[in-house]
Amino acid sequence: MQSALNQALDQARQAGAVRVHEIRLRIGVLSGVVPEALQFAFEALSDGTPAEGGRLTIEHVPARFWCATCNREFEAIRLFTECPECHNPSGELRSGRELELASLEVD
Repeated sequence: MQSALNQALDQARQAGAVRVHEIRLRIGVLSGVVPEALQFAFEALSDGTPAEGGRLTIEHVPARFWCATCNREFEAIRLFTECPECHNPSGELRSGRELELASLEVD
């Protein structure tokens, strides 16, 4: 969370903002991040910064895999999965491990 907060504060500063009202993060379901822990850390780390009293919004990104046999994407809830159509194992994760700054609301 410290790294994401630093990045958000840097972006806000570069834009000439003095207050950060909202930080929106995109977090993949397979990222290993616990959203409640992230929220707790944000509240603790934002004290005394332009983001103090601001909102942390988390956009959950589903895990999407590619099946080379069927030439299609599909969603799954675990890392080691198979295509629901042809049942071949899929090792190509296309999304679901993200932890990125999506947007800021500043003034």
